[in-house]
Amino acid sequence: MRHSLTLAIGPATFRIGSAWEQPIAQLRALYAAYPQDAAAIADYAVRLEPAGPLRRWWRPSVRIAGDHMLPDAAPMALRHGLLAAEMGMNLQMALGWRRHLLIHASSVEKGGRALVMTGESGSGKSTLAALLGERGWRFMGDEFALLDLADGRVHPFPRLVSLKNAAIGVMRAEVNDATRFGPMMRETPKGDIVHLIPPQDSIARMREPARPALLLFPRYGFARDVRPVGQGEAFMRLTQASTNYVALGEAGFDALHRFVTGVPALAVDYESGAAALDIIDALWGEVA
Repeated sequence: MRHSLTLAIGPATFRIGSAWEQPIAQLRALYAAYPQDAAAIADYAVRLEPAGPLRRWWRPSVRIAGDHMLPDAAPMALRHGLLAAEMGMNLQMALGWRRHLLIHASSVEKGGRALVMTGESGSGKSTLAALLGERGWRFMGDEFALLDLADGRVHPFPRLVSLKNAAIGVMRAEVNDATRFGPMMRETPKGDIVHLIPPQDSIARMREPARPALLLFPRYGFARDVRPVGQGEAFMRLTQASTNYVALGEAGFDALHRFVTGVPALAVDYESGAAALDIIDALWGEVA
């Protein structure tokens, strides 16, 4: 396409093409610290195309295309082009990745061990990972945790952190460097969204896996509570959170079985970010 960028995030490389310059320019700036090698062989292609013959100029509208597509996906306004590119990359991973077991989860690392957090949209897992990434943990990702099929380690996928609605203010108060925030995109399908560039150390170490040590199922907006989650329940909830468990077959079953039998799992209810961080500190001290 007319404008393009080849970008590596963790173990995956994407070639993103666009009919418009703006989304590529925004990606290039926000991912400036990531490998951008135009000659690299991409795992996946993402294309941002006009939704119709005139939609490149008149009320510009973006259709997300690529190696893997959702044909009935609704187009997006060009002002949300950066979000469309991010969604396109996530879609390629969700539908096509087979090198690891993918779990829709956030993850952080400390002392060579990983904390994995998964839950429904709005559970706060992305915000908690971002907060921990500013407080001495290595941010590994807020979209996918990649479980190694052979040894069970968690591999990073530290794309931009997608902050939604109230989480934007929380992280603006936490991060002093305003240049790490992308543009405000209002009235998206998920409300207001701003992307945050992960800490430099997270980017520099994005090919460094960690051994999983704790699995949390956080839930925001409830009275503080911590409950153990049995292996059977954890297994079933993670199959629902995985985008490629079925496609991987026996290898996926073995990887997930290893994970749930080797890593303690807890459900955590919390009323505020500060409360959640206190709980995590206490729980991490118990597994240290």
